[in-house]
Order: sequence, then structure tokens, then C-alpha cells
Amino acid sequence: MISFFKGAGPGSIRFWLLTLLIPGTISLLLYDSISDYRAASKVSQQVFDTALLEPARVLETSIEFDELGELQIRPPFYVQVMLESRASNRKYFRVEEISPVVPTLSLVQGASLSGTTIQGMQGLPRPTVLPEREGIPVFYNGMYRNDELRLVALWRDFHFDGQHRQVLIVVGESMDNRLQTQQEAWREGLYRDGRMLILTVLLVLAGVWWALRPLGELRREIRARNVDNLMTLDEHHVPKEVVPLVRAVNHHIELYRRVLERQAQFLTDASHQLRTPLAIMRTQAQYARREPDIHRLHETLDAIIRQLGQTSRLTEQLLSLAHASRNEASPWARIDLNVLAREVVLQYLPLARERKQDLGWAESSELNDPETGEPMPSHVWVLGSDVELHESIANLVHNAINHGGEGCTITVSAGAQGNQAWVSVCDNGVGLDPALRESVFVRFDRGGVSRKGQRGSGSGLGLAIALAYAERNRGVISLRDGDPSPAGGVGLCAVLTLPRHEVN
Repeated sequence: MISFFKGAGPGSIRFWLLTLLIPGTISLLLYDSISDYRAASKVSQQVFDTALLEPARVLETSIEFDELGELQIRPPFYVQVMLESRASNRKYFRVEEISPVVPTLSLVQGASLSGTTIQGMQGLPRPTVLPEREGIPVFYNGMYRNDELRLVALWRDFHFDGQHRQVLIVVGESMDNRLQTQQEAWREGLYRDGRMLILTVLLVLAGVWWALRPLGELRREIRARNVDNLMTLDEHHVPKEVVPLVRAVNHHIELYRRVLERQAQFLTDASHQLRTPLAIMRTQAQYARREPDIHRLHETLDAIIRQLGQTSRLTEQLLSLAHASRNEASPWARIDLNVLAREVVLQYLPLARERKQDLGWAESSELNDPETGEPMPSHVWVLGSDVELHESIANLVHNAINHGGEGCTITVSAGAQGNQAWVSVCDNGVGLDPALRESVFVRFDRGGVSRKGQRGSGSGLGLAIALAYAERNRGVISLRDGDPSPAGGVGLCAVLTLPRHEVN
């Protein structure tokens, strides 16, 4: 039981269930007990009033005129015996003749009447308001000789030999039996409702415990798991209301597991990619130590420098890919793809010239819309991260320089059509087999064999990085045939497509 209440502070489901159910149940039971007590008191009052009315009716029928025309009660001791037969209650009665006769007794205060007692107790209190018609009883409370009484009063008209006489009959009894009966009913009700309250509270506690038990078992199962246990949770042993939550947690676990798998695969591939050039450089360095020929030594050192450059490029790409795979969002701004793509062309122009390639830029205003034939807009606006989009376009350009071949022509252009904006990097180099265009976006895939039988070089990360950065900015990258090659066939064209941002 202690563990049940442990952690049931404000904000917990157990706290709110108990806070709402137990006080609400107690309030309903208290309200029901008070209602039952009032109903029982009312019924008890009616029963006692009916019993009190009986001797008043007997007195009413016992009043008659004697031979001299005087009112009397016959037999005079019958009523007294009947009243005294009810044990443990003090009984009182009074029969008095109202004089003078009042036409409408209901309009007269009972205390202001004058009359003569025919039989009974002189000081027995009259009702404040008399009945409207004769024979109708009125019940009221009063005090007589320091005794709290319940009384009933009724009046009758009598006519004899031209005479009109009025008689008021009052019968009272002490409240002892009434109060005792009500107290017993109250005690019985409290005892009954107390048992019901205890049982209800226990049922509420048991119900809350039983309903939340699967959550406790789920919590214990999760806490008992090892750090590397990423199995999904069983949703068949939890309440239906909790199933959506368990499914959401399972979805998050599955996503986290995939992230860890990608990270593990990334680390494995990265270590393999770095181990190979490091092993080559180590071998070259060992060869250089043993080489006595200065000319060959310089050739070996040049090879080591080239290998260091490739390894440095690979390291930079690994860092870029790691950054592109993170979930952290970069700040977005309004970007002109014309300006951004032109900056990338200027950045890679020296590398292209070094490889005897013609890297050029086609202004969007120089291009025509293929549908309307009108010139493209001079500004191509998109929303995104300028750093990430720059990196994506840069990898596309570097990929074209690296795989296009010596002497090829590479054309970079930007434009907009409808609600889409694009940047294309097209070359007339060796091209790529269409069957391999989907797989080149996989990490460390070097594109297999080109249409001309040449095997791809590089680390196989450029297009994967470009696609990762494009997707972070709601973009896609597609590959299609490029420009015709002088040696026959066609080159490759990579197109980065982004949602266009309209500027009023």
C-alpha cells in the first residue's frame, strides 16, 4: 500500500484519479445520507402525526349536547384512557368552546381567541393559524410546562335548537419518541453509509491500482532493460488508452535504433575508408626511408602529398556528412540561387582549370522557360540555409569535376518554373549508367562502372552529402542525361530542386 501512494504527487495520474474520485464519492454519499435522513424524518413525522390525530378525531366525535343544551364529552374517560395507553409519551389534550362565535376562524390569531375549557389542560398552546374549514387538522410545535410538544388542532361547529357553538380541540404529546426514533434512524444511516463509504474508498483504491498496474509493469520493464536493448515494447498487455502512447514510444525507439545503426555503419565505413589511405601512406613513407635515389624519393613524397590531400578531402566529407545527418536545424533565410550557385562556380574554377575542364556559369536571365518560351527570372528565391545549400551545390560541382573526366565541359545554371526552383550541374563527360543512378546516393558508393567502362574514383560521399543537405532544406536531387559528349554518348546532369519562394 505504501508503494501504491509512492510518487502519487501532484501531476501524476494516480493523484488526479484519487483526488477526483474519493472526494466526489464521499460528497455523494454524504448528500445521499442527508437526503435519506430527511426523507426518513419526514416519514417518521407523518406516522407520528397520524397517530396523534387519532385521539383528536375521537374527541371530535365524542362531543355532544346534554339535555340542558350544554356541550359535554361522552364517555369522558375513554379519551383519557386511550391517551394514557401510549407508554413513554406524555399526552395532553384540551377541548374548549370558543365564545363568542367567530365566522371565519382562519382570519383570527389563535392566541387572541377567548373560550371556555370543557375538559383538559388550561394552558395548552393554541395554533398560531387556525384551519380554514372545520374538521381539517393543523399540526404545530409548542411548549407546555417546559415540555416540547407536537400538537394537532381542529375545530367544529355544533348546532342545537337554534344555537351555534364552536369547539376547538387540541391534542399534544411530548417529542421524546420522535427524537429518539430520528436519532436511531440517523445512527443507523451513519453506520450503513460509513460501511458503504469505507467499501467504496477501498474499491476506488483497488480500481485505480488495478488500472495503473500495467503502467507500473511497463515502467519496471523499461528500467530493467540493458542500455543496448532497443526492442519495441509489448502493446498487448497495456490498457487500450495507453496503446497510442506505447506505439509512439516504439516508433521513437525504432527511429533511435535506425540512427544508431546508421551511426555504427558510418563509423565502420569511415574507419575502413581512412584505414586504406593511411596504410598506403605508411607504406610509401617506409619506401621513402629506404630509397637512396633522390628523384624517386621526391616522387614518393609527391605521392604521399597527393594521398594526404585525398585523405584530407575524405575527412572533410566525413565531417560534412556527420553534420548533415544531425537533427539540429540551421537558421533559414531568403536565398537567391543565382548568387549562391555563381559563388560555388568561382570557388571551384581553379580546380577545374587544373584538370583542363571548362567550368562555366549560365545566368538564369539567359535561359528561356521551356513551357512559355519567356526568359527566366533574374532572381531565383528560395528559403533555406545558405551554408547547407552552398555545401550541397559544391558537392555536385566537385562530383562533376572529379568524375567528368579531363577536358569535359561543366555548365552550372539556376532557374525557376512554377512553384519550383532548381540548380543544375551538367557535363559532357563519361556519364553514368542509368541503372546505377539510384545507388550513387548511398554512402561510399563510387558509381560502379561508367558508360565508357571507367570505374569511379573518389570517396563515394559527395552525392550522399549533397542529398542529405538538400533534404534538410525540403529539396531533392535527381540525375538525368547530361550534354552530348564529343567522344559519343552523353554526360551526366545533377539537378537540385527546391520549393520556390515568391517575393512580392
